Amino acid sequence: MAQSMEIGTRLPYCGAAPVPGELLARWNLDPVLLVLLGGLALLLHRHARNTGKEERRALVAAWLVAVTLFVSPLCAATSALFWVRTVHHLLLVAVLAPLVVRALPRHAAASGSLGLWTGIHALVVWAWHAPALYAAALSSDAVYWVMQASLLGSAVLFWRGVSRAEPLMAVAALLATMVQMGLLGALLTFAQAPIYAPHLATTMAWGLGPLEDQQLAGLIMWAPGAGLYLAAAAFIFARWLARAQNTEAA
Repeated sequence: MAQSMEIGTRLPYCGAAPVPGELLARWNLDPVLLVLLGGLALLLHRHARNTGKEERRALVAAWLVAVTLFVSPLCAATSALFWVRTVHHLLLVAVLAPLVVRALPRHAAASGSLGLWTGIHALVVWAWHAPALYAAALSSDAVYWVMQASLLGSAVLFWRGVSRAEPLMAVAALLATMVQMGLLGALLTFAQAPIYAPHLATTMAWGLGPLEDQQLAGLIMWAPGAGLYLAAAAFIFARWLARAQNTEAA
C-alpha cells in the first residue's frame, strides 16, 4: 500500500508516496492532463508542417519530456523523494524550457532584458524551495500547477533571452544562474535538519532518511544541476571564440 503523504486533508497532485515495489505501476492517468497533452500533440503536429527539421525535433523532444515529467512514474516518485523532485525541476527548467525555446518561431517576440529574466527566474526557483510554499504545492493541485507553470514560464523567458543575447551577455547570465543554483544546492546539502515536512515520513521505504534525501537533492542541484548551465555557457563561449578566430583569419 502506498504511504500516505497527506498534508491536511489533501494528497499531492502526483498521488500518495509510492513504495519501491509499486512505482512502475504508478502512471499518472489524470484525464484532464491526458486530454491536454493529446490536444497539444495535435497542435504540434500541425505546427510542425511549417517549421524546419530542428524545430520539429525540438517539438517532439519537448512533448516527450513533458510526458515523462507529468505522466510517467517519475511524477509519483516526486511525492516520496525530494531528490527526485529536484531532478524533476531540473528537467523542467534546464531541459524542457530550452527545448520549448528551440521550437519557438525565431521571430517570436521576447520582451524584457536578459538580466531581468535571469533575476526573475532565480527568484521563482528560490521561492518554491521555501518550505512553506513547497508544502503548499504538495497539498493543493492549484498551487502545484502554479509552481510548475511559474518555473517553466520563467525558465522559457530566461532561455529565450539567452538565445537572443550577445554571446558574452548570455555566458554571464548562464554563469549567474549556475552560481545561484549551486548556492541553493549547497544550503540544502549542509542543512543540519530536514526542512521539508512533506517528506519526513516518505523516504524510509527507499532506504534514505529525510535528511539524507535532502542532502542528495542538494548535491544534485549543486553539481549536475549547476553543471548544465556551465555546459551551456561553455558551448556558447566556444562557438563565439571560434567565430571570432574565423573572422580574424578571413
